[in-house]
Amino acid sequence: MELTRHAHATVVIEQDETVVLVDPGVFTPNARELLAGATAVLVTHDHFDHFDLDAVRDALAAVPGLVLYGPGSVVDALVTAGLGKAQLVRVEDGDAWAVGDISVRAFGGDHALINPRIPVPHNVGYLIGEVVFHPGDSYAVPPFAVHTLLVPVSGPWVKIGEAIDFIAAVSPTQTVLVHDIMLSEIGRGSASTFLGADGVTGVSLVALRPGESAAL
Repeated sequence: MELTRHAHATVVIEQDETVVLVDPGVFTPNARELLAGATAVLVTHDHFDHFDLDAVRDALAAVPGLVLYGPGSVVDALVTAGLGKAQLVRVEDGDAWAVGDISVRAFGGDHALINPRIPVPHNVGYLIGEVVFHPGDSYAVPPFAVHTLLVPVSGPWVKIGEAIDFIAAVSPTQTVLVHDIMLSEIGRGSASTFLGADGVTGVSLVALRPGESAAL
């Protein structure tokens, strides 16, 4: 299995001919290209940096066999945009299914709190292939073992101290930093220093730039 990072929170998991695309958002310049090559799309929540509504709608309309899995707000947005429900699967915490030979498990409740005045959308994280966990915008700790943990490191809800606690609680074999588009190079370096093996967590960090891949 191979993990490829793309801009911000977008990742691709591939095994043989199966391609699972997670969170193609508007900050991902090649989102449409990735959608065209996907077997299935997983969306954690309905914020635009994770879910490019226009690009996803167009891809589903163009490829009848493409299926999207996501929380109710994502599915409802696509239905409102004119798509039929046949290609849309509403997922909740505890759901499990397979895309080709790649297993997927959903875990989650709500998006991390930004401020009490800002509504909190539903957020679903995904354990993919029993190896990679994409938490979306949440540091909620899943109730299963995780080999490769994707760790959000920038955004209005993010605090590095909470990211450290998240990694410690999940106790993965390795981490990959994501959700980083708001950071400068200095900011990325600082996050890597705090969260890497030589920092506070002691957990190995796989440094991937957008477009770079790692075998899992």
